[in-house]
This record gives sequence, C-alpha cells and structure tokens, in this order.
Amino acid sequence: MKRSSIFIIIFLLGFVFISSDLMGIPAFARKYKMSCKTCHEPFPKLKAFGEEFAANGYVLKDQEPSRAFTETGDDELTLIRDFPLAIRFDGFVKYNNGNTRTSDFAAPMNLKLLSGGVLAKNISYYFYFFFSEKGKIVGLEDAFLTFTDLFHSGIGLTVGQFQVSDPIFKRELRLTFEDYNIYKAKNGFSNIDLTYDRGIVLNYSISKGPDLFLEVVNGSGIGEANIFENFDSDKYKNVFGRISQNFGKHFRLGASGYYGKEAQEEIINKITIWGADATINFQGAQLNFQYMERRDDNPFFLLLNSNPDKIKIKGGFAELIVNPPSKDNRFYMVGLFNWIKADDEELDYRSGAVHFGYLVRRNIRLVTELDYIFKGPEGKHARALLGLIAGF
Repeated sequence: MKRSSIFIIIFLLGFVFISSDLMGIPAFARKYKMSCKTCHEPFPKLKAFGEEFAANGYVLKDQEPSRAFTETGDDELTLIRDFPLAIRFDGFVKYNNGNTRTSDFAAPMNLKLLSGGVLAKNISYYFYFFFSEKGKIVGLEDAFLTFTDLFHSGIGLTVGQFQVSDPIFKRELRLTFEDYNIYKAKNGFSNIDLTYDRGIVLNYSISKGPDLFLEVVNGSGIGEANIFENFDSDKYKNVFGRISQNFGKHFRLGASGYYGKEAQEEIINKITIWGADATINFQGAQLNFQYMERRDDNPFFLLLNSNPDKIKIKGGFAELIVNPPSKDNRFYMVGLFNWIKADDEELDYRSGAVHFGYLVRRNIRLVTELDYIFKGPEGKHARALLGLIAGF
C-alpha cells in the first residue's frame, strides 16, 4: 500500500510539473489571465470579489473565455479544454518551548492538489487531495458539486463533503498556523463538530436582505464507509442553519445554529450548538468575531446517564487582519485569540497568535508567527515558526 501510494503521488506530481500549461500559474488566474490579487488579499484569504466569484460557480460574468471549453458538436455536452489543477505547498521551521523544547524542519507540512471549475452553465465543482498533512496521506477533504441557480429559483445547492462552518468563517482560508479551535471542539466520545461532514447545502440571498444557509449532514464526519457501504454511522440526519446580514459596507452580523443526534449501540446523544459572529471592515483592516455555545446530553453514551444536566462548551475567537492599502503592498499582519471554556476542564483552551507575512510573489508568502498557548492539553507553552507558503 505504501509503494502504491508513493507511485500515485509521483505520477500526479509528474503530470502537474510536466504539463506546460500548468507550470507556475494558479488555475483560475491562468484561465482568465489575471493576477491572484483580483480575488485574494493575500492568498488564500478571499476579497469580496473572490467570494462573489466562488459563489457564482468560478465564473466571471460576461467574461468567460471563448476557448475555455472543447467544441464537441453537442450542445448538451460541456468539456473543459484544459483541466484546471493547482498545488499548495506549506513548509515551516518551528520551535516549541513546551516539554520537548525542540526545533523542527516541518516541510512539507501540507501538500495539496486542487482543482475546480465549470461543468456546465450554473454547475461547478471543487475538490482537493491532501498528498500530505503532518506526514500522512489524508486523501479528499473538500469535494463537492455546486448548482448556483437551481431551476432558475436563485437557490444554490451544494452536494458533497465540506466543512459545516464554511458559511461563517472558512478554516481552510485562514492566514495563521493557529486554528479556529472552537469549530473543532466536542464533548466526550461525540463524533460531531463543525468541521468536515457529508451532506447538502442550500443557500439563498435576498436582495438587500440577509444571506440564508441550510445544511443537512450525516453528523459522522468524512471517515470510511462501513460494511453496509454507508458513510452515516446511525439513522439520524443533522441540520445547521445560518443567517447573515450586511449593514452598509463595513459591518456584517450573523447567527447560526446546529441541532442533531448521534447514536452508539442505540444510546443517543443530542447536540445543540448556537453562535453569533460579526465582521467589521475598515480601511486596511478587518475584525472578525465568533462566539459559540454547545450542549450535549449524553456525550459519553452511558446506558444509565447519572448526570441529567447537559455538558457544555462555550468559546470563540477574535481575529484582526491588517493589510495596509497601497498600490503594491506586500506586508500584512494577523492577530488571533482563541478561547474555549468547557465543563470538562481538559477541553479548556486559550491561545494568542501574532502572524506577519510578506508576499514574495502574489502566490508565494513568507510568514513568521509566534503562538502562546495559555492553557491547553500540553500545558502552557510558546511556539515560533518561520515558513513559506506557495500556490501554483
């Protein structure tokens, strides 16, 4: 299995680097012959234009290249002429002053193969394959089809696997090494959190009104299918909803909620999660806030639950992104504070991160970050890193 995996990686990497059309240019920028800064500032963080481009199924309105698709002579068949591929490489030199007090060459820390594009009018796809994350072959994480205007209703439909929290703040697009930890928090033996799951997403934007999202998911993560070839580990489906409203150009307020059940050997755990978030934009900076509370009634799946009170987790994060406006600004800075307080004190977490970045090129970032974990599973410690992140 290891030899087969190595062979597949070598073959795919060879294909990427040998194909002259793919050399050194991100897929969407190559297709439209435009700079990465059109959608990102800095990459992978999306600007408003980039968010609109993604929501429109990776299509620029009235700017679709005439040669983007192969002429097949069949109006009912749309084939991309040049299959879009891209690579993301993250590598770091790290130092941790915790119990190990070790330095580490962590390169590659992440290595992804990404692809996305248009399959037909109002139908698009996106996926990435994790060649390596922390030294392991992970496989597919994001992988979905999107219908941007279902039956001309204005409703968008996404089917596949994705992060439940994506309609709020996308973990995959954050700039810091330190994570948005509240989205990963879960009690006891529960399998449910707000990261990856399989299901569907419906979204609708009301003119001058709120953006609405509704997700129906398995509630079982994105693990392997069982012996019955089912991904869902129980009979329950869980729901997540979100409403978000812009107030002028500089302020956005959102609210979200999750309700679900999960079963292990017919013992049921009920989960409710609710949260509020906000984004404040001003000249050269953005402030993001997230607060969430979670309740589980039996996360240890006890036959006789001796604790009738729901087990709680609450917390969130605050993030400040500073990107001074200028014609050719290459510097940016991020501050991130995480906070989690739980009935199970082992889940308590507090951290602060200060991150500085410099764009060597539009698609190459040199980064340095200092993280201090005030409280966590490894105790109080600091982590420093210097890294290079490239997308090509």
